Amino acid sequence: MDKANWLLLNTIRRSNTLLTVSKLKRSKFEKSRVNFSTNCRPAKMRFVQFTVENKQSIGLETSVQGDIIDLCATDSNIPNRMVDFIQQGSTALESAKKILKSGGGGGGVSAHTISRNAVKIEAPITRPDKVICVGLNYVDHVAEIGYSLEDAKKAPEIFNKFPSTIIGPYDDVKHSDITQALDWEVEIAFVIGKKARNVEASCALDYIFGYTVALDVTARDYVGKQFNGGQCLLGKSMDTFCPIGPVLVTKDEIKDAHKLDLKCSVNGVVKQNSNTRNMIHSFEAIIAYISK
Repeated sequence: MDKANWLLLNTIRRSNTLLTVSKLKRSKFEKSRVNFSTNCRPAKMRFVQFTVENKQSIGLETSVQGDIIDLCATDSNIPNRMVDFIQQGSTALESAKKILKSGGGGGGVSAHTISRNAVKIEAPITRPDKVICVGLNYVDHVAEIGYSLEDAKKAPEIFNKFPSTIIGPYDDVKHSDITQALDWEVEIAFVIGKKARNVEASCALDYIFGYTVALDVTARDYVGKQFNGGQCLLGKSMDTFCPIGPVLVTKDEIKDAHKLDLKCSVNGVVKQNSNTRNMIHSFEAIIAYISK
């Protein structure tokens, strides 16, 4: 890919229970609360994008779901959009690490630390150049739908969402009147932080800036051979169909991204529960394939 800052979603399996729930009527879905998450050890570099008093900034959590160090207020050279921050490369990242180490800047922890309750948490990255998704990439999902595992191993199944589908982790998903089959799948997502073209699998992880969690929302009645020539774009790219976050964790904080639990629950009931160890195509293989 010629440009950096693209978001890649790796689609997890859908459980049989989820297939039933995906038929929720509009009014019932509006009353539902969908939670999506992944497990990882407590990390230091947990980036968030947030707004306070209508001003956007980026920051670091002081702890998991804790208060936030406002990086932009601490250092005016740090941009207020994560895409721009990543494009600055190691310069911005090292500045953020120094701020975290010093406890929020020269004025101490309290100088530029904001209560989480005082801000609106946005998606950790917005308006990337691309949102690329991989389907049929979990062994259990392939078995569930009766698809050939050997065929699934031949090459990743690629589709995309528009960057405009991205919303924050606590924002509402808009249920369009045109669909009666709104569906959701928890994803592990990773952000490519630099130009990637013809990348070899052996060095593919060098191109990842960090990881986050996402929800792949789909209008199932707009996905299939009878719609749009069989392409799934319309059913995948309606407004608000890609909640992500709340944090973007740098890759060095994740010991092994192929050993992460992924879970999705609706109104407290777990609907999806799997692990990235069940992936058919690894992160390295996916990057190498897509960058050709």
